[in-house]
Amino acid sequence: MSEYLLLVVSAILVNNILLAQFLGNCPFLGVSQKMGTATGMGMAVIFVLTLAGAITWIVQWYLLVPYELEYLRTIAFILVIAALVQLVEIVLQKTAPALYNSLGIFLPLITTNCAVLGVAIINIQKDFDFINTLIYSFASAVGFALALVLFAGLRERFALTRMPKALQGTASGLITAGLMALAFQGFKGLI
Repeated sequence: MSEYLLLVVSAILVNNILLAQFLGNCPFLGVSQKMGTATGMGMAVIFVLTLAGAITWIVQWYLLVPYELEYLRTIAFILVIAALVQLVEIVLQKTAPALYNSLGIFLPLITTNCAVLGVAIINIQKDFDFINTLIYSFASAVGFALALVLFAGLRERFALTRMPKALQGTASGLITAGLMALAFQGFKGLI
C-alpha cells in the first residue's frame, strides 16, 4: 500500500508532469485564463490520460510485444489517444455544450498533448504492471489538473491587479509558470 501512496505523491507533487517534467505546456498556457475552462480541461485530461495509460499498456503487452511490433509503439499510442480524445469531444458536445465551446480548439489538442503520450511511454519504460500503470496515469493527470487549476487561479487574479504593460498577458504567465515550477521543486525532498 505504501508503494502506491509513494507513486501517487511522486506523480502529483515531486515529478509533476507539467512543472517538473515540462510535458503538456501548450494547454497549460492556453487554457489557464479562466478557472472554469481550466477545471474542465483538467477533468478531460484526467479521463483521457487514465484511459490512455490503461489501453496503451494493454496494446503494448498483448499486441505489440507478442508480435514483435514494438517499433510501432509511438504510432499505436497516438492512435489510441486520438480515439479517446474523439470520444471525450463527442461526450462533452452532447452533455456539456458550454464547456465544449469554452475549450474550443484546446480539446482536440489533447491529442497532441505530449503529456498524454509521455505518461504512456513512461509507464512502459518504467516497466509498471497494470495496477501501477493505472495509478501512475491517474496521479499524473491529477497533478496536471492541479497545476492547471492553480495557475488559472493566479492568472484570474492578474486581471484584477495593475501591472506594467510589458508584463501583461503571456509574459506574466511565463514568469508565474517558472515560479510555480520552482515552488514544486521544493517537494523533491518529500520522497
